[in-house]
Amino acid sequence: MHHLLLVLSATPSPVPTPGLREGITEDQITPGLWGFIMTAFFVLATTLLIVDMVRRIRRVRYRAQVEEERQAAAAAADIEADEVRHPAEDGRHSIQDGSDTNRPGTKD
Repeated sequence: MHHLLLVLSATPSPVPTPGLREGITEDQITPGLWGFIMTAFFVLATTLLIVDMVRRIRRVRYRAQVEEERQAAAAAADIEADEVRHPAEDGRHSIQDGSDTNRPGTKD
């Protein structure tokens, strides 16, 4: 452990060099025009993909919501149809065909 600390403390820190190395120009170390064009292309493509993804997610959510509402309406219609076909058996009768068989004096 002591040897590692000794080695780390003995390592000299790099000295910054002023300017560029001989034979290297600014064009060789900067991204330049092509770097800017490629970065702009990737940003634009990513933005378009995100916008498209958000639009598709909204469409799926809307379709799911419409389907749930349709199923709820169908279930409510089924419940109403069942009540008309099978009236509640609590002593009350619904008139389905226009005749009331519970009135006194009527023929069965």
